Amino acid sequence: MPDRSQATLADLRKQIDELDQQLLELISQRARCAQVVAEIKRQNGDDVFYRPEREAQVLRQIMEQNNGPLDDEEIARLFREIMSACLALEEPLTVAFLGPEGTFTQAASLKHFGNSAHTRPMAAIDEVFREVLAGTANYGVVPIENSSEGVVNHTLDSFLDSSLSICGEVELRIHHHFLVGPNTREDNITRVYSHPQSLAQCRKWLDANFPNIERVPLSSNAEAARRVQEEWNSAAIAGEMAEKLYGLTKLRATIEDQPDNTTRFLVIGKEQVPPSGDDKTSIMVSVHNEPGALHSLLEPFRQHKVDLTRIETRPSRAGKWSYVFFIDFAGHQTDSNVAATLEDVRNRVAELRLLGSYPSAVL
Repeated sequence: MPDRSQATLADLRKQIDELDQQLLELISQRARCAQVVAEIKRQNGDDVFYRPEREAQVLRQIMEQNNGPLDDEEIARLFREIMSACLALEEPLTVAFLGPEGTFTQAASLKHFGNSAHTRPMAAIDEVFREVLAGTANYGVVPIENSSEGVVNHTLDSFLDSSLSICGEVELRIHHHFLVGPNTREDNITRVYSHPQSLAQCRKWLDANFPNIERVPLSSNAEAARRVQEEWNSAAIAGEMAEKLYGLTKLRATIEDQPDNTTRFLVIGKEQVPPSGDDKTSIMVSVHNEPGALHSLLEPFRQHKVDLTRIETRPSRAGKWSYVFFIDFAGHQTDSNVAATLEDVRNRVAELRLLGSYPSAVL
């Protein structure tokens, strides 16, 4: 005779099987609804299947209604994948990202769009912009700033010559690992490969643990991982995706100097995004070369109580010693206080370009 614990376990397994069956049916119902939505859009001549504001609203609602035991972010990730698979039934998305395969930018792309999106690696940030502008990718994902090392200037500069809009943002916790290959002699490591920002983000750890090895900057962490595959005296600093893709082994895990090390990425596309209820707006501004120009630029944000979240300066291509300001702030361009701010700023500056209003990062 089975004891009581075995009987209880059998009952629980039966209950789980029944719940799995219900989940399967509900997910299938959702997928069928997505197919009907796609058909209605096609009949109405609407070719926009991905709606960033709608997906952000759904994920926020799911997180608000979650009662555990899975935490909010885990629940949101599960629904992110369901939504990604359903969207692929409507129209599979192609997403260009700063490559090669295995970079943090690819991880950010999959975090935002889900694993049913088709990701396409590009060799440089400006190539991501060109791919989206040409229409061979629906969206692009590029890094914009790191909490430890600051802004990515190549991304800001790419906006100077591009008509693309910002459609979303992704925040990714960055965990760096010290990786070795199958041929590495761990007692004779003489160099470490990584992206310059990753080397900077792990500077203190390297100083304390491998102070004498050569630090070799490369174009990406994925390229660093690829090189280590066949070398016997080198290591790479890279993330988990690169570790798995190139078959490496963690010699040390999570070696970043700052435990909350986070990189923010931008999603770029061609369309403007309606409000989601929790949004950011980004603008690019050229000011007149006169005393007090910066104060005049910022005064409307104070007057209309708009919260600035980031301001960066880049050299303008209009002439020597002239500059362009990139500004992020809370709110959507259709909000009354934001609209009033933009109008006031436009009257004070040489040029204002709206880069986009988009949902604040959910995951």
